[in-house]
Amino acid sequence: MKKILFAALFLAAFALNAQDTPPPKNWFNLDPQKDSVNGVSTEKAYEYLQGKPSKKVLVAVIDSGIDIEHEDLKAVIWTNEDEIPGNGIDDDNNGYIDDVHGWNFIGGKDGTNVGKETLEITREYKRLKAKYGNVSADEVAKKDREEFEYWKEIEASFEKSYSEATSQTMMMSNINSQLKRYNQLFKAYLEVDEVNSENIGKISSSDQVIARGKQILSQIYTMTDPSLSLDTLIYFVEQDMQHFKDQAEYSYSLDLDTRQIVGDDPDKLDEVGYGNNDVIGKGTDNFHGTHVAGIIAASRGNGLGIDGVANNVEIMAVRAVPDGDERDKDVANAIRYAVDNGAQVINMSFGKGYSPNTQYVYDAIEYAASKGVLLVHAAGNSAQNTDETNNFPNDKFGRKGDWANWIEVGASSWGSENNYVGVFSNYGKKSVDVFAPGVAIYSLAPGNEYQDAQGTSMASPVTAGVAAMLLSYFPDLKPEQVKDILMKSVRGVEVKVNEPGTGEEVKFSNLSVSGGIINAYEAVKMAESMSLKGKK
Repeated sequence: MKKILFAALFLAAFALNAQDTPPPKNWFNLDPQKDSVNGVSTEKAYEYLQGKPSKKVLVAVIDSGIDIEHEDLKAVIWTNEDEIPGNGIDDDNNGYIDDVHGWNFIGGKDGTNVGKETLEITREYKRLKAKYGNVSADEVAKKDREEFEYWKEIEASFEKSYSEATSQTMMMSNINSQLKRYNQLFKAYLEVDEVNSENIGKISSSDQVIARGKQILSQIYTMTDPSLSLDTLIYFVEQDMQHFKDQAEYSYSLDLDTRQIVGDDPDKLDEVGYGNNDVIGKGTDNFHGTHVAGIIAASRGNGLGIDGVANNVEIMAVRAVPDGDERDKDVANAIRYAVDNGAQVINMSFGKGYSPNTQYVYDAIEYAASKGVLLVHAAGNSAQNTDETNNFPNDKFGRKGDWANWIEVGASSWGSENNYVGVFSNYGKKSVDVFAPGVAIYSLAPGNEYQDAQGTSMASPVTAGVAAMLLSYFPDLKPEQVKDILMKSVRGVEVKVNEPGTGEEVKFSNLSVSGGIINAYEAVKMAESMSLKGKK
């Protein structure tokens, strides 16, 4: 969920250019009627709630790590009062030593942390190749045929993806070299500081090198965004090149074994106490988790950065998501840790296409349900219909019905009819519950910085924040009631939109179960009404 490719960046740029003006930095908290953006009416909800009592709500963020020292976040970071910091003792006897602000399930006891990680398909390819790599279909026992078919699917998909990653790396490297060459050439030829489509278009020369350069750059601009400078294009190409290089070297590596860092037994799923207490994830990229946490809980009214959605909340940092695919073992144990240590809401902005230990994750979700904990999950950024494709974990596959404590969230945008949906967002009339703002979301970045980001990874914490708001002011609500309120109080959007991936014109209401966008104001009013009825 953290990766956005070159093509997706240009799609996003087109989406931005299609609208008259960029949105306010806090657009996701604003109101459609008052502010003319498709926010969730957070500020309007707080105006309605003014003077009403609230209780603190604990939200766990299972992610890549969080900058818990950020100026706009440090005041709302959960502290385990039963643990004495730095004494090397499990004071609260929960199995985790010195878990003062949460736990890191992808770190080693020596303080090192997992950064780059393989994809699940790579791990499955390696596991199954050892069993079936030299076996023909005729040699497979009847009891193993289903797994063998699964292996053949994995084999074909992995080998195709690895080949594409290596070839794309070479192609993007060649494009990058050409762009840099012509960028330097035309800056000198045109005597300008910036080469762009406008000054390229004005060139008229019989020089073969200049003419050829103009032709190549003109073709590139017809495929991308003419408003971008060549320096910006080069930046995007280099990002894409690095992405494919990382895929070849890490994502699809059969030699990378990060569990040597963690030091656990990967096959012992219910292992307790592995990992370390470095929830920041020092030495790794914790932008994603920091940004997500900020959306939920950045201190409101402190004059810094942004205001998060929830105003009486603490964040429990649980690190389980590497730069690659998270492991089922870590996800399930992270959920159990969060539940056992008092989280009322768990945000999960991650996902993957394969899940070999799905049942262990399902069991953890069932455990959370039994303890009254709400789970909010990002629907994914593949522009696919998840009624038909896999995005794990989920509450769909292998089950007869949905979990009442699970909310699946797609990403909406701030603009007019054609910009209601993030072009990247997954969707599903049966599998995605609601949509929430997930385009151009301004939130926290490590080192007291702030930055825009987009993805269903951003839409999920908006929803988690509204859920925390409801639980704060109406603490008697059960998870299933919170989900019911959030889905029934959505702002219905009866317009035609471009379906992500296909571009076909469809009704927005057909993209999710609820057919609408999260509405904090209406959710608060509905929760209040339900609360008043319960007291009669």
